[in-house]
Amino acid sequence: MVKASLFLWCIAAALAGACVQAAIDMEIENRAVDRTIDLTSQLVKISYKITLEHKSKKPIGTYLFLVPEADRDRLAFISAKDSSKKELKLTETTTPKGVTFSMTLPAGASNPVVYIETVFTKSLKPFPSSIGQSERQLVQYFGNVYVYSPYPTVTQKTTVHLSSRNVESYTQFKPSTQADSTVTYGPYDNVAGKRHRLVPWFDPINVFRRCSISISAFSHEPMTIHFENFTPFLTVTRLERTIEVSHWGNIAVEETIDIVHSGATLKGAFSRYDYQKDARSNQPSVKSYKTLLPASATGVYYRDTNGNISTSALRTLKDAVELDLRPRFPLFGGWRTHYTLGYNVPSFEYLFQNGDNFLLKMRVIDHIFDDMVIDEVVTKIILPEGSNNIKLIAPYSIQRHPDSLHYTYLDTFGRPVISFSKRNLVENHINDFNLKYNFSRVMMLQEPLLVVGFLYVLFVFVIVWMRLDFSIIKEKEPHQHKD
Repeated sequence: MVKASLFLWCIAAALAGACVQAAIDMEIENRAVDRTIDLTSQLVKISYKITLEHKSKKPIGTYLFLVPEADRDRLAFISAKDSSKKELKLTETTTPKGVTFSMTLPAGASNPVVYIETVFTKSLKPFPSSIGQSERQLVQYFGNVYVYSPYPTVTQKTTVHLSSRNVESYTQFKPSTQADSTVTYGPYDNVAGKRHRLVPWFDPINVFRRCSISISAFSHEPMTIHFENFTPFLTVTRLERTIEVSHWGNIAVEETIDIVHSGATLKGAFSRYDYQKDARSNQPSVKSYKTLLPASATGVYYRDTNGNISTSALRTLKDAVELDLRPRFPLFGGWRTHYTLGYNVPSFEYLFQNGDNFLLKMRVIDHIFDDMVIDEVVTKIILPEGSNNIKLIAPYSIQRHPDSLHYTYLDTFGRPVISFSKRNLVENHINDFNLKYNFSRVMMLQEPLLVVGFLYVLFVFVIVWMRLDFSIIKEKEPHQHKD
């Protein structure tokens, strides 16, 4: 009975693999792949230059790019461009081997070239996981020497850029070389995806052992690089961003930010004396970082639970406002900080009007620090009271939350609040969202009329009050004397 169940399970897996394989044109091959892995920060940025070719010399209409299942949750961003650097639309599909991104190539190219960029978060593991205050921070990267692709690859080369020339060890898979802070693998020729033969149907035990690799087993060779990385390992665990729109000329933005140092945790006690005496430029702690705000930002404030943080510095640049944020204490591995940042911007730069139709165009997130990682961002947009027919257009997939109401002074039935969230964001997600809504300009008179009405009622009440006589005993008229 168990063998029959295993047999049926493997048959289902084989049929699923056959469906996936049917979508792949095996006449397509990666003629040349030039891959660059950037490990100079806490992010892993991998870029590809892939030259394609069809064995039958047919035009290539669709190309599939595969992200392994192990890296699926760490993939934060992916983009693809053709040889003219025009953006290609990606269609995501989950397969047994990972996430497949399908792209349609422009017609006419005999040997099309595809440029693909990917960004992964939390792919560098501190090793050792705990270090002393004066020790170096070492990290490990685990990857694949070969390019993981459903297509055969004729030749490929991988260049790995590190943040330091101090390399403890790396996988020496020939040919491979190291020069300063660069490790090069390849070129490797005629590396193709290998397909394992299915064992006979009458041996269900062996089928169960091999069915997981019989569908599509691609070329894989483990790669491990252990090196020093002293760049800031800061992660925004949660970002709450509130945008309050006013039709009287101002947009108020406030962010509540939780940050943790996600590098190697601090081992032992912290010594302020040793910290001040340490003159290294590559300390594993973070003293400060720079946040970029819109160029028109005014009224900037930066405070935590204890109040305003006066150690911050503000500098106006040509196209941005640079805020040098310095927490009250340096951040070591495992240490956290929490603060609120707010500013105002003029509405005419972000709010566009056509009659009663309005369009709000603002960034989903700002630049918090270089090579930032945001686990989750929650954005709330508070519109003026009376807004309706609201439509949100996001630059990428988001999770939309139910709308709510926000009440403040002079509100009668509440201001609509549009909320959405997104997880695993990086700098590539700094894009604008579009929010369309209708608002009658007559509603702008609501608050002034409420103020005028309140003052009118108050004055009438005062007048009536002053004219009323609430005395119980009527005053006697003064006695008149006769001459």
